[in-house]
Amino acid sequence: MTKASFSFLSPLLTDPRRRAAFIGRVSEVPTSTDKEETLSLLRPSHQAAADALGFKQTHLAEQVHGVDLAIVGKGSPLMTPGVDGLLTSKADCLLGIHVADCGALYLADSRTGALGLLHSGKKGTEGNILGSAILKMGDHFGTSPADLTVVLAPCIRPPHYEIDFAATIREQALAAGVPASNYHDEGLCTASHLDQFYSYRIEKGNTGRMLALLGAVSGEVCSSQAPLQRSNLPVQISNLP
Repeated sequence: MTKASFSFLSPLLTDPRRRAAFIGRVSEVPTSTDKEETLSLLRPSHQAAADALGFKQTHLAEQVHGVDLAIVGKGSPLMTPGVDGLLTSKADCLLGIHVADCGALYLADSRTGALGLLHSGKKGTEGNILGSAILKMGDHFGTSPADLTVVLAPCIRPPHYEIDFAATIREQALAAGVPASNYHDEGLCTASHLDQFYSYRIEKGNTGRMLALLGAVSGEVCSSQAPLQRSNLPVQISNLP
């Protein structure tokens, strides 16, 4: 089987202050049908990735397979209940979304610096959480869809899943006004690369969780386009300090 590339985060590298990561399967951590147990076992690896990005804390969404969103600031809770998307215009604020077949969507506004990170699987896509996020970013941050870069992380796809929600997400992005050249999806399928990703469907629930991370740092930083070299984590990290 061809090894999947982790280069899909490259479009987010245009701003040297931006930090982005995607942590795939951590092979030495056992899987479980208990989500909380699994996340507890993965926490050290996930925290190591956040540390490497320069953040001590990660703001997470509860992820209830809905379409509600939360604006995140420095005083926000580290776990926001009842939401599947996090938006911020604040530097030094790291957003995190867990996935294990559903799509993690990275949104980055090149003009205002606002960011969004969404959980969009079957239900979130049916409810067009991406469209809602783009509208909310416009209302709260002055974001124009024309200034957005949108990146879809690896997710399950046909023939392993009968619904091609990845294709629908792209349609929703373009319908919301995101230029086709600003929408990025390398077509990576979680179910096709179990050596690198978790798949809830293929593993019948006895699986782990990937972690998508997105944030920005304040001040002047040096840009690096190299993936993380200081650990063995299955992760691409953009713009390491």
